[in-house]
Order: sequence, then C-alpha cells, then structure tokens
Amino acid sequence: MATFPYPPTDQGHGEVSWTDSQSTEIDGMIARYPQKRAAVMPVLWLAQDHFGWLSLDVIRLVAKTLELPPSHVLSVATFYTMFKKQPTGTHLLQVCHTLSCDLAGAEGLISRIENKLGIKVGETTADGKFSLQRVECLAACGSGPMMQVGTDYYELLKDDAAVDAVLDALASDNPPSLPRPEMDQWTYSRKS
Repeated sequence: MATFPYPPTDQGHGEVSWTDSQSTEIDGMIARYPQKRAAVMPVLWLAQDHFGWLSLDVIRLVAKTLELPPSHVLSVATFYTMFKKQPTGTHLLQVCHTLSCDLAGAEGLISRIENKLGIKVGETTADGKFSLQRVECLAACGSGPMMQVGTDYYELLKDDAAVDAVLDALASDNPPSLPRPEMDQWTYSRKS
C-alpha cells in the first residue's frame, strides 16, 4: 500500500513539457489575468489533469511557464487538497471531516471505507483502484457525511449500504449515478 508523503522521495515524472495545444490553452489562461502569476491555479489544474499528479518536475514546469519561483508554485499546490502531490489510485476518495460532516458521521464513513477496502487514510489499495484521504470542507455542509470521488459528490452517506453501493460500483468500473439526496432533503412544495 502506498502512502502520501510530501515532498516525494522520487520526483516521479522526469523531463516534462507541454503539448502545443496545452501551451495555447495556457496562453489563453494567462491572458485572462492582469499578471501572469495569477494563472497559477488553472495552470496547476491543467498540469494535474495531464500528468496525473504534481511531481516536483511538474511544479518546476509550471513555475518556469509562469516565471515564478518553484517555491511559490509548490506553496500553492500544497495548500489546496484538490492538488495531488503523489500518485493516487484510480478513484481518489476524499472524505470531508470538517465540523458539519464530522457531526453527521464522517468518522463512521471513514471507518467503513477503511474496513471495506483494507486501507487506512493516506493509503492506496494494492490493486491501485482506491486511495483514501481526509479533507477539509467540500461545501456540502447540509448533506454530510459525504465524499468526493474525482469531481463527483456522494452525499448523505449515513449507512453502510449507501457507502458499499458507491464503492462496489466504482470497483466494477461502473460508476454509480450521482444521487442527489439533498435535493429531496431540501425540496419543499409551495402551495398555491
């Protein structure tokens, strides 16, 4: 099982560069801002999407592209949990543990995932399918406990059956549809 130490002991990527289309896209990003440095987050996001995670080599590429010190780019990348500083499993399970989700049962959700997958927070399953992280607020405070998988939110995961349904579907490479239980929770009908 792999863990997520940072900085990495292995830089991971070696020589990296942008494709011509990425360079054009980055030029467009930079043009939207009054200063080149302001594009650091969108360029990091593009880099992560292309390279899979932000190794020190990728950090250096972003820094060179934006004419910034690598330490500045690294400080941005390490501040935000959305940026991966190590390779992760195919499915990165990010469980919110901020106060609202914690009170709603985040620790139980984390325990269920750990028990079902046989990993602890910060680890990746032996088959490379799942990585588990505990993260700060994911802005779903009214529908916790919840987890983000990639860019998808799974909310109101209050019982083992709900958690197992999501994990089993992901394990079979058949991502579950996005339930929106909070819609029913917050929906009201207006009487005429």
